[in-house]
Amino acid sequence: MSGPCAPGANKNGWEARGLRQFKRSLAAACGWAVLAASAHAAPGYHLESAATLKGAAPGWDYVTIDPARAYLFLGRRKEGVTVFDAAGGKVVGTIENSKMANIATLVPEAGRGYTANEDGTTTVFDLTTLKTLDRIKLGEAADSAFYEPVTGQLAFTLGDTKELVFVTAKTGAIVGRLAMGAEELEGAAADGKGFLYVNERDKNRVAKVDVRARKVVATWPTTGCVMPTGMAIDRASMRLFIGCKGPHPVLAVMNARTGKVVTTPEIGRGNDGVVWDPQTKRVFTANGLDGNVVIYEQKGPDSYSPGGAFTTRPIARTLALDPKTRKLYTMTAEGLVDPSKPVNTRAGSFYPNRYLDDTFTVLTYAPE
Repeated sequence: MSGPCAPGANKNGWEARGLRQFKRSLAAACGWAVLAASAHAAPGYHLESAATLKGAAPGWDYVTIDPARAYLFLGRRKEGVTVFDAAGGKVVGTIENSKMANIATLVPEAGRGYTANEDGTTTVFDLTTLKTLDRIKLGEAADSAFYEPVTGQLAFTLGDTKELVFVTAKTGAIVGRLAMGAEELEGAAADGKGFLYVNERDKNRVAKVDVRARKVVATWPTTGCVMPTGMAIDRASMRLFIGCKGPHPVLAVMNARTGKVVTTPEIGRGNDGVVWDPQTKRVFTANGLDGNVVIYEQKGPDSYSPGGAFTTRPIARTLALDPKTRKLYTMTAEGLVDPSKPVNTRAGSFYPNRYLDDTFTVLTYAPE
């Protein structure tokens, strides 16, 4: 590096004049210059396509990708799970008998997919043919499902009854239940060692679950983070990335070995989706209220710098990454606030309580 930010630049002049304040100011300016240069060097993203799908009063939650075929599985609630060919830009079909689905969790090694349905069931389907195999009752309500590869089990979150329900991926058999301390069981991530980490949003903490023993072995406060919602994990360095959608939204980075929060950089409002890309060492956060994706770059397990941000559309709050193309996918719809109906003010003062027919849209963002 040359110029005024180079190591030792103007050293003699500074010390001769004793301009300590000038040194501090220049050091700060140099730091920002390095940060800006790093952000500038990082690839940006642009909107590649916006595919609008038919459907009355749309609702949705998670988007999941099958990178082998570039198929997106869209949890469209009353429409069920829509399968969208991201490469071809068209709908492949709908998973039969999957109405009320929030998510489709894919288990390629078992050749199956599982939905989590709002009526407390899961729809089991063949991952190759997309044919429905069964619809199994789990409990009163189900929000999401997460796969733990060591035990070959899925953990379904049932917030209404404060429990996780464990299902064997190969057979669909219910093999156990675990009482939890929270109603708002949100994002979760498996560490590849038999443990699952679950955001307990209403308690502002993370529960570490031993899936084999079906036992909570630790609970850790998300210090500096209110309403932990989205989650991803870097298995190599054992760091959890937690999207916090409280009054001061941040990305909490937690040491998954100790439960210590190591940093809390700022993100946008209304986060649900967090994605970790181990190849580029970047963390992506989808923030629906601000309509943006905020990116951080990992410099070390406890060190993160801004990697840029780009705008999406309002209420685009969940996210999927194609590990082959590095494309990002999210979804949204045109919404409005009807004052004659209840408004979810906890999500946002003017969070839409009605979405317009035929406006549900899949958004594809490609790296530049």
